[in-house]
Amino acid sequence: MDFKWINESTIFKSGNRWEILAPRESDFFCNNGAIGEEGITPESLSNAPFYYTEVEGDFVLRVKVSLDFKSTYDSSSVMVMLNDKNWAKACFEFTDFGTHAVVSVVTKGGVSDDANGCNIEEDSIWLQICRTGQSFAFHYSVDGEKFYMMRFFNLPAGNTVKAGLLAQSPTGEGGIRIYENLIIKKKTVKNIRMGE
Repeated sequence: MDFKWINESTIFKSGNRWEILAPRESDFFCNNGAIGEEGITPESLSNAPFYYTEVEGDFVLRVKVSLDFKSTYDSSSVMVMLNDKNWAKACFEFTDFGTHAVVSVVTKGGVSDDANGCNIEEDSIWLQICRTGQSFAFHYSVDGEKFYMMRFFNLPAGNTVKAGLLAQSPTGEGGIRIYENLIIKKKTVKNIRMGE
């Protein structure tokens, strides 16, 4: 697979383990202007390193992720992108509720949503992207065997999309994000909600 960068960063590859440096205050998020008197409102940023390959048609991407949780929204993530206005990411993230959770963001027309999923007690998890036509699903697994859906959505995607690894640290000083055993298969799943 031929990988390229959006927002190039440092990557260290050792066998099936890749480490990507998330720079300080780096993210992909398009804030729609919502602000609050308390808490943290993500700014609109598109400066996080995205290490991707172009994939045609239906596919399944699966990778084991981990990180040292330090600052709010620190995460190891996977992302699928049509362009800078239409993309989606699944994250293993340090939330603003003080938990480690699977979190998803879907951005359409330059406006992002934000959805916290299940809290995760383990130090590492598997993340998965499935594509069937214009439909996509994000899944997570604690053992790499049984996957659970965290998000189903559609994107106005062409035949070819960018898919890969995203390293972010929106509010922090950055750090290493770890990705292991990355697999990208060109296949059509029978049940996109089940991811198989």
